[in-house]
Amino acid sequence: MQRSEALTIVREFIKNENLVKHMLAVEATMRFYAEKLGEDVELWGVVGLLHDFDWEIHPTLEGHPVKGAPILRERGVPEVIVRAILSHADHTGIPRDSLMEKALFACDEITGLITATALVRPSRSLIDLKVKSVKKKWKNKHFAAGANREEMERGAEDFDVELWEHVGNVIEAMRRVAPELGLAG
Repeated sequence: MQRSEALTIVREFIKNENLVKHMLAVEATMRFYAEKLGEDVELWGVVGLLHDFDWEIHPTLEGHPVKGAPILRERGVPEVIVRAILSHADHTGIPRDSLMEKALFACDEITGLITATALVRPSRSLIDLKVKSVKKKWKNKHFAAGANREEMERGAEDFDVELWEHVGNVIEAMRRVAPELGLAG
């Protein structure tokens, strides 16, 4: 599946630009890790881009992403992509068996915390964001209170990357698309 096809699906179902930016951030991190690990960069990127495509039409745990999977299948999205998207949500019961599935879970939540950290900086930028700034915000449980830190820790552990190294990698990956994310300062 081509990125352009995935982006067409995203634009059809997602109207909230902040959600689109989240999906672009996850795409960037997935591409970063695929490149780093010698995996299929395009496949991993499409998985990251599509992972929340149905959130606006199925904004509950019961619906997302289970009810979105048939939509993807109807559009000819390969099953490896559909399965990865299903596996990124614990409540689906789909185990994360592949490295790509583990990467998606590890990259999803952490991009939100990094975005929130960048947005409260005077520069409002990823360009000058350091891991230590994220670490400081991490400790403040009131900051980005909806960000599931336990899930982020588990994601990094299951993906076999140390948490703060992972944060550094995600920042680096997101910098590549900082203008599209509105986080270039």
